[in-house]
Amino acid sequence: MSVFVLDTNKTPLAPCHEDRARRLLKSGKAALYRRFPFTIILKRAVENPHVPDLRVRLDPGSKTTGIAVVDDQSGQVVFAAELSHRAHTIKGSLDDRRAVRRSRRNRKTRYRKARWQNRKRKEGWLPPSLESRIANILTWIARLRKFSHITSISLELVSFDMQLMQNPEISGVEYQQGTLAGYETREYLLQKWGRKCAYCSKENIPLQIEHIVPRAKGGSNRVSNLCLSCEKCNLAKGSRSIEDYLKKKPELLKKILAQAKTPLKDAAAVNATRWELFRRLQGFALPIECGSGGLTKFNRTTRELSKTHWLDAACVGKSTPEVLVTFGVQPLLIKACGHGCRQMCLPDKYGFPRTSAKGAKSVKGFQTGDIVRAIITSGQKGGTYVGRVAVRSTGSFNVTTGEGTVQGISYKYCKALHRMDGYSYHLG
Repeated sequence: MSVFVLDTNKTPLAPCHEDRARRLLKSGKAALYRRFPFTIILKRAVENPHVPDLRVRLDPGSKTTGIAVVDDQSGQVVFAAELSHRAHTIKGSLDDRRAVRRSRRNRKTRYRKARWQNRKRKEGWLPPSLESRIANILTWIARLRKFSHITSISLELVSFDMQLMQNPEISGVEYQQGTLAGYETREYLLQKWGRKCAYCSKENIPLQIEHIVPRAKGGSNRVSNLCLSCEKCNLAKGSRSIEDYLKKKPELLKKILAQAKTPLKDAAAVNATRWELFRRLQGFALPIECGSGGLTKFNRTTRELSKTHWLDAACVGKSTPEVLVTFGVQPLLIKACGHGCRQMCLPDKYGFPRTSAKGAKSVKGFQTGDIVRAIITSGQKGGTYVGRVAVRSTGSFNVTTGEGTVQGISYKYCKALHRMDGYSYHLG
């Protein structure tokens, strides 16, 4: 796995192998600059360095966005990450706040006229849950540009292949349903039905596209009439109606019919933010290459890569190298956690405060969300703990590790490894 390298002037250099970075740190020629992503800084300046041009590739998603930094010349994946968004948490918080406000207004200010009609939204406004997705991606693009020489961006944007660039006279249905139309529909169904058979729930087997209402009985090719099934279930159903086929399984029948009519909320969220993300990425003044989801899947399948968010990101766009070097790459799992709550105190169900006002965010030089290492040499809690810390004004902290939460650790045993920046990190 590659390590980002800076010189003493914080100029990005060519990423190096982790073994070489380890030797530089042990010999004292470099120091640790940042833990996530792992970056070292040399103690000398490098004149006229040879720095390769890197491309950052993005696979935006509703819940998780894949990020990959690729050297197009060698095909080496320098950095990979999967960024988990907190859109659902934001929406839940806004819903709770709205309920408390409306309840309070109905009790105290019934005479007040509605104010929502006087409010105006700026051009390009997006709901906070969607805005957070864009902000997370832009934040990490800006960070990666500080640690590496990124010269271009590849973004999964359009729904269909851009055939108009290849054939300017193409139009109508022929333009929309091109060589990748089948990949688009199948990818949609794979996400909608969870990549398993709708009838027997088997996974990791070849799946076929099946009509819920058979074509022989007037069924259409609309996506709402399609599902995924294994070959055995598809042959067993044949041209029978789904009600006849599942007459002994009424619960499964009800579930399939309900899921067939359910739209993809996640796909709608990505569709609502894709052009705004593209517009804001233009602010980096870098050339942007756009590709479709079908092209991404085509690149991944032809290179025989597994289905993950970061590998999807590495396969975005027509500039994807013929051979991607992914051996030894360990993706960084990034989860957006926010910067804390701005509420001064917590309310009860009636909107009245039920806790005292919060104190200072920083206690003994630590802040909730910092990643620390606590070494306790003796006692019942003896051991080494690495994780996120929750500070208390008493100086007795809680440290959450991958195995659970350890309570009552004194600040004297804690050493900061990574300051709180609104994200939590794990190695995939």
